[in-house]
Amino acid sequence: MKRTTLLALALAAAPAAAQVPINGAGATFPNIIYQDWMLTYSQTHPDVKLNYQSIGSGGGIRQFSDGTVDFGGTDAPMTDSAIAAIQGNVLHIPTVLGAIVVTYNVPGVTQQLRFTPDVIAGIFLGTITKWNDARITSVNPGVTLPATDIVVVHRADGSGTSFGFTDYLSKVSPEWAQKVGKGTSVSWPVGLGGKGNEGLAATVGQTPGAIGYVELGYATANKMAFGQVQNSAGKFVSPTLEAVTAALAGALAKMGPSTDFRVSLTNPDGANAYPIATMTWLLLHKDYADASKAKALVQFVWWAETEGQGKAPTLGYAPLPAQLRPWIQARLRSITAGGRVAWSGPAAR
Repeated sequence: MKRTTLLALALAAAPAAAQVPINGAGATFPNIIYQDWMLTYSQTHPDVKLNYQSIGSGGGIRQFSDGTVDFGGTDAPMTDSAIAAIQGNVLHIPTVLGAIVVTYNVPGVTQQLRFTPDVIAGIFLGTITKWNDARITSVNPGVTLPATDIVVVHRADGSGTSFGFTDYLSKVSPEWAQKVGKGTSVSWPVGLGGKGNEGLAATVGQTPGAIGYVELGYATANKMAFGQVQNSAGKFVSPTLEAVTAALAGALAKMGPSTDFRVSLTNPDGANAYPIATMTWLLLHKDYADASKAKALVQFVWWAETEGQGKAPTLGYAPLPAQLRPWIQARLRSITAGGRVAWSGPAAR
């Protein structure tokens, strides 16, 4: 038998290179872009098998803390007590910015509605119950609103989107802050529950008179109506990517190289800022047991922070400003595996 034939048979019999499995779980808010990133990345990195389960921020924090996944996803930063419970072994790495939109299903209404902070709080507190309530019609001149009951839809699971939304309401409504407060899970005064951004979007879409809150990408993908929201400057603003980026401006001024990135973007200053915006974070360990897994994970995250950012606008997210990139890279370079640096990385760009 020819030598080349023997070599070909040997190569055919050799097992394929093992893939490095990397599993994550958490926020539904960024799931659209995370799935896109993973699919795109796997096409040029077949040696890495990426998986992300969209289960909500609360579940993501829990599974990350329990060590059942390699990384978590959350739109609600971990609390100091939750971080202390895992001996501080966590880094919050921001990935993209997004808008939480007030979405609604009002039959016969085709115009984009406007919402003031008082109206949003009143609806979700259950004190505004009809679509033709004077407090809604007064800020929507020229729009004929029906005497339909308002059906509030909120998240049923632990949710970073809920955290962002209730964080906003706690800032603009003293009554909300006193009676309900903010959190990934709160005691909602009224309404129906939907699981995940996907479930909430579906419930609003199927329920005449419904109102809810979802990430912009889900509203866009499902062709759902969403409103303008009055910001702290008194201007009604649509959740454009530019308006979301403007919401970060104030927070950037307070951040520095040592930041842990756990910042709130809701109800910011700025005439053009959208008031219900948020960062979303990946939760990474500071130290991993498996060096190959740690390196593969950090390499993927850095790709997402650089090349992957170009995907954000087409999927309904705002990319992170380049100003954050060196700070993010410094955090990624600090990750170790068994006491050794997992990844040194290229120069920030």
